[in-house]
Amino acid sequence: MRLCLGKWNFIIMGIAALMILVGFILMGGEPSTPEHFNPDVFSDTRVVYAPNICFFGYLLMIVGICVKSPRKNVTPEASAEADH
Repeated sequence: MRLCLGKWNFIIMGIAALMILVGFILMGGEPSTPEHFNPDVFSDTRVVYAPNICFFGYLLMIVGICVKSPRKNVTPEASAEADH
């Protein structure tokens, strides 16, 4: 049985998933309440860096899905035998 995606595709997608997770964690934090304003809501980490990390994680996920994984040179006869 041969998968459509190779080992490198799954490694790239794993790194992308970690980037997305880190971006969402960086966006989190204590919110402002009606009683207390939290100026950290508008920090550079939450407004600039975290969304960019998520965006590049999503782009890397697309690359991980679309890129053709490197395969060993296999002759047609050997691949036909492996399918049986």
